[in-house]
Amino acid sequence: MSNVVIVGAQWGDEGKGKIVDLFTSWADVVVRYQGGANAGHTLVVGGTKTVLHLVPSGVLHPGKKCLIGNGVVIDPEALMTEIDLLKSRGLLADPHQLVVSENAHVILPYHKAIDAGREKKEAIGTTGRGIGPCYEDKVARRGVRVRDLLRPEALRKKLESRLEEANAQIKALKGESLELEPLLKTALAHGERVAPYVGDVSEVLSHEVSRGRAVLFEGAQGTLLDIDHGTYPYVTSSNTVAGYAAVGAGLGPTAIDGVIGITKAYTTRVGNGPLPTELNDATGEKLRTIGAEFGATTGRPRRCGWLDALVLRYAARVNGLSGLAITKLDVLTGFEKLQIAVAYKLPNGKTVSEFPSDPELLAEAVPVYEEMPGWKEHLVDLREYDELPANARRYVERVEQLVGVESIAVSVGAERGQTIVRKNPFRHS
Repeated sequence: MSNVVIVGAQWGDEGKGKIVDLFTSWADVVVRYQGGANAGHTLVVGGTKTVLHLVPSGVLHPGKKCLIGNGVVIDPEALMTEIDLLKSRGLLADPHQLVVSENAHVILPYHKAIDAGREKKEAIGTTGRGIGPCYEDKVARRGVRVRDLLRPEALRKKLESRLEEANAQIKALKGESLELEPLLKTALAHGERVAPYVGDVSEVLSHEVSRGRAVLFEGAQGTLLDIDHGTYPYVTSSNTVAGYAAVGAGLGPTAIDGVIGITKAYTTRVGNGPLPTELNDATGEKLRTIGAEFGATTGRPRRCGWLDALVLRYAARVNGLSGLAITKLDVLTGFEKLQIAVAYKLPNGKTVSEFPSDPELLAEAVPVYEEMPGWKEHLVDLREYDELPANARRYVERVEQLVGVESIAVSVGAERGQTIVRKNPFRHS
């Protein structure tokens, strides 16, 4: 059996949750390997909508093993809220179904206070949920990990050491200082609740792989939000690309057999930063309205634009994509003409067909479009690729040509079953 990484091929919000949920049918284990509660995966199963921020999307399949790796930063309050919701729906009845890495770092109230204060001072477009400051503490070797929530004395020492400096930062950002004892009490209470799920994810995962179990690695955000490879500084605070799946889960890279990139049939982005194909007009508003383009975590309206082939080619390169899953093709129904960006005109007069690494050039890039005919037929009830309208197939196949990667799935609606699966990613042939 194969081990497959699912990554966002744009700026996030591509519909990864739905595809992960669908592909979990063929997987035995699902691993979340980076990010935090700033990512929201929306799933619709049997008419019921579920938004998950930390627990892997595969949890909606009873009995599937779900792991949260060391590369994730965990807000324990958010985690327990999700667990309580899932248990109320009859899921996660067995606590052994979910394992949370003891080495994952913990988001604490001072991380959120610092994050929110910085965003007020200079807007980057963060969710204010403490993700960046928590990763900063991790890199600075002063972080609190999940294992520390289970050791009162060790936790006290860590909080005493960190809180003085954290409060100075909060004060400089015009926020209110935090007190040690209430913070310690709350953190330990969270530790008690999380304790049944804590374990060595690397060891569990290695054991599962050695048994020949199929593993699906679930990423958060998208390629263009990667801290190294994204549109810096308008990025998230972790590595979102496929290569980090091994690091964030505690497994060697040779165990990964394939990488599936998820892309919408158009482009969206939440927050600040360049978006070359953005449509600040009636067409952009139409995409937003039909596609219900509002953030699952923040509710913020997403910026919308035509599909950008340069972005997808770049994502294919830095992730090593072996397949594409195209979501929300149904949203394009009713558009008389469709556009795909195939090149950029840069302010220096050059026209380029590859994504530029210079963010200043990208901010001023003007897309060169290729026009394609649209279709009027509704897609939601179609389950075979050949049933798609001819122009819809032409659109999908043109995307494949421009990106150089085959499409293995096409989503035509929000429900789990409203997806045309052209190839099982866990089969080699």
